[in-house]
Amino acid sequence: MKLAVVSICKDEAKTIEELIKRIPKKINGIKSIEVIVVNDGSTDDTSKLAADAGSTVYGDNHSKGLAIRFREVVNIVLERGFDIMVNIDGDLQFKPEDIPKFVLPIVSDNADFIAADRFTNPKTGKSRRPVNMSFAKYYGNKAGAWTVGKLSSEKFRDVTCGFRGYNRKALYALNINGTHTYTQESFQILAARKMRIQSVPVEVKYFKNRQSRVVTSIPKYLAISMLNILRAFRDFAPLRFFVMLGAVPFTIGLLCMVFVFIHWLQFGSFSPFKFVGFTGLYLFTVGVFFWSLGLTADMQVRILNNQEKTYEELRRLSHRK
Repeated sequence: MKLAVVSICKDEAKTIEELIKRIPKKINGIKSIEVIVVNDGSTDDTSKLAADAGSTVYGDNHSKGLAIRFREVVNIVLERGFDIMVNIDGDLQFKPEDIPKFVLPIVSDNADFIAADRFTNPKTGKSRRPVNMSFAKYYGNKAGAWTVGKLSSEKFRDVTCGFRGYNRKALYALNINGTHTYTQESFQILAARKMRIQSVPVEVKYFKNRQSRVVTSIPKYLAISMLNILRAFRDFAPLRFFVMLGAVPFTIGLLCMVFVFIHWLQFGSFSPFKFVGFTGLYLFTVGVFFWSLGLTADMQVRILNNQEKTYEELRRLSHRK
């Protein structure tokens, strides 16, 4: 089996050489290992140093963003016939020596997708918040993991970490539409497609006072995370989403109308609560509208699933040699 170890980098000249040197040269079940570095608009010597260290370099001096570069490298890996892809950050936040943990379950055909778990101590198995990770990022990640788990009827601890392993089946299934980041969306896609997913607890190093290139602002990060969670709920479980959305106005509206009806039975008049009745009727209608929208969206999901299967098969055919 052929393994591609991929790192999407921007201005990682300080660490890229060490990263490449520390990547294992031999892994059980793997015949060949190639390191691929994708340069996303670096202004330093990242590309040159990566090439000198023995990696294959793609990309250019234009910054397209993490999600777009990820789509590009997935196509590269599939076109070149690799069987497994492991993605790792270029800043040595994670240990390259842990790469076999993401490869061996795939080699033994026990998993399609391996995701790093930053929130479980690999030595003790206990839950933890990594040192120097902000509370906002920690609880934002926990909320995202909880949501994806609920949508897929499974339990996940970490759905946004970029240290991951994929087999070809998982890579074919990925149809990323986001432009900001790919981590949560790809997890949602693979969970929805019922891929065999495993989590691997790993050590992670958060550098104090270092500004993330993905999280440039905590408020912005929280807003984007919340929006992604809502979109995930809407896209992967639209019936539940719209039923819950419509339940509140429907219930309030129904109670208002029942109250006005009881008043009419007792006193033979809607006054002085006509406004309550009209408000109840309006809210009741809004609730029914949301439920109708949910049924329509649920039918669209069936169509979307067939389109995704068609897209996946076309990708397979395009890369068949």
